[in-house]
Amino acid sequence: MHQINLGNINVDVVLKNIKNVHLSVLPPLGKVRISAPNRMEIETIRMFAISKLGWIKKHQVKMLKQKREGAKSYSSRESHYFLGKRYLLKVVESDHKTSVLINHSNIILNVRPNFSIEQRQILLQEFYRKQLKEISSKMIRNWEKKMNVKVADVGVRKMKTRWGSCNQKLKKIHLNLELAKKPLQCLEYIIVHEMTHLLERKHNEKFIAYMNKFLPNWKSCKEELNRLPTNY
Repeated sequence: MHQINLGNINVDVVLKNIKNVHLSVLPPLGKVRISAPNRMEIETIRMFAISKLGWIKKHQVKMLKQKREGAKSYSSRESHYFLGKRYLLKVVESDHKTSVLINHSNIILNVRPNFSIEQRQILLQEFYRKQLKEISSKMIRNWEKKMNVKVADVGVRKMKTRWGSCNQKLKKIHLNLELAKKPLQCLEYIIVHEMTHLLERKHNEKFIAYMNKFLPNWKSCKEELNRLPTNY
């Protein structure tokens, strides 16, 4: 790995067997990384980074201002979110089967006695994973008809730097597990965004035109998603 210094900004450079340059500003503190083709000279990459300096600083400021969730103890009366709504966690200890239930303003976590914080966290995350998979699958089927595309599969996993991803070749979409906590319109925005990559790989004018056509309010959904607290 190489590193470029642009004043007080350090840029990590990773040379890979790829065709194009990719610039990323990574949460939580705005670390900058550039992935570039193996053949590209470091000085050329430096000039590219300099040309994007304004964009880098803008996204670093935005990232540092974003609210962050506090550490969770997974105990009763603690706040947790599901589909944009705030719930109070209610932990019930028993020797019965573990489960997660939504009841009015509570998320009920049925756990065995002496379950650790990590075990409670895993139980809740698996609930989020299952719910997100079911909800997103229904949304995708609906949008397949509107967009005239076909998604082969949808996966849910933890992601540190993005809300979703799309493998255009395999026609597979992955969604960030954290989306289970966000409002449905934010989830829908990410789904439409990733499905649009089945029509256009790059974030160019054609891609934006598709987004404007399919989801005219996508910019406000994006802004809302970026305002919400993150656990990164």
